[in-house]
Amino acid sequence: MIMAGKRYKAAAKGLDRNKFYSVEEAVKLVKERAKAKFDETIEMAFNLGIDPKHADQNVRGVISLPHGTGKTVRVAVFAKGEKAEAAKKAGADLVGADDLAEKVQAGQMDFDRVIASPDMMVTVGKLGKVLGPRGLMPNPKLGTVTNDIAEAVKAAKGGQVEYRAQKEGIVHAGVGKASFSEQALVENVKALINAVSRAKPAGAKGTYMKKVSISSTMGPGLKLDISAVAVAPTAAE
Repeated sequence: MIMAGKRYKAAAKGLDRNKFYSVEEAVKLVKERAKAKFDETIEMAFNLGIDPKHADQNVRGVISLPHGTGKTVRVAVFAKGEKAEAAKKAGADLVGADDLAEKVQAGQMDFDRVIASPDMMVTVGKLGKVLGPRGLMPNPKLGTVTNDIAEAVKAAKGGQVEYRAQKEGIVHAGVGKASFSEQALVENVKALINAVSRAKPAGAKGTYMKKVSISSTMGPGLKLDISAVAVAPTAAE
């Protein structure tokens, strides 16, 4: 088992798995232990006190991290005419309408994000059974169904992260690469904590953030002490 290998054991040496580390300390420890031959992704996991099966306890949103993710995101856009041209100029990897829908139906889905203009949702809606299970269905609340196609493409390519509670109320998201500076990672981590905290659903009862941890792709996870992370108030507050 890979996780029990020598590299993992070396990375875990000297760490207290029961301790709650400050964001700054955790980032420093995780970053300096990311010794794989590739640029490891720094990942976060949130264990939330919600039941995603209930509509009023769904947690989902997007955030543009201050320093991006370091990941190359392939974007597919459903649009026609001027909007299709705008998508191409903005850097979209795949642009089309019915032709793109046919490719998706055939299982050709070499992309990480799907954006659509409102007039294309009749076509895109028919792909729900294919895109939905992969979390790729465009959603106006996430800014992926929009008339401002160019801006949506730029945001997706520029380090925007979508977070979504999966089974058992777990949210996983990448916040950068091990090659990022400690300061950049700290700012990205705090931004994501802030976003997930603000996304607390009205139906959630009891402790919302039960546990938050951080790790590198091949390294051990560390629990975070998020009590000192200030959460910005909403406009209504």
